Amino acid sequence: MWSNIRKCLEGYPERLKVARVLVENGLSVRNGKIYLNEIEIPPVRVARVAGVDRRTVKETLNAIKANRELRLIFEEIRSAGHSLKEIAKHLNLGVVEITPVDAKIPGILANSAMILAQSGLSIRQAIVDDPELSPEPKLTLIAERKIPGELISKFLEVKGIAKISVY
Repeated sequence: MWSNIRKCLEGYPERLKVARVLVENGLSVRNGKIYLNEIEIPPVRVARVAGVDRRTVKETLNAIKANRELRLIFEEIRSAGHSLKEIAKHLNLGVVEITPVDAKIPGILANSAMILAQSGLSIRQAIVDDPELSPEPKLTLIAERKIPGELISKFLEVKGIAKISVY
């Protein structure tokens, strides 16, 4: 997806910044307006985050509207929802953050989930960074309770895992 967006906005680095903010935040573009699900977001707010002026945001919205491929992507994109990662500690949940050697290696999510399941831990949430958007993508698994320290070595045995953090 990101390579298609980059190709369509080639030659316009400022518009690409705006598109990145839209994608990273799950913001859709419908009828020339920006939405977080059903909440309209003012272009000036997106401009601040992207480090561009409001006109650049408007130009980007017009480019999206004029390009069928971009329009199809941005009309349907939605926020992935809330993450429990930042409040897990307060909720007595366990978090394991996994950095892969290469995010395209199959089985990292499945094998990591299996380790938790075999230890009697239910997964409350799984968050996977898109390797096209994130320079260092991670898999974050949030479990129903704290992750036992003895599982660290088991995670590191999974093919494709470079490092893990448990908290």
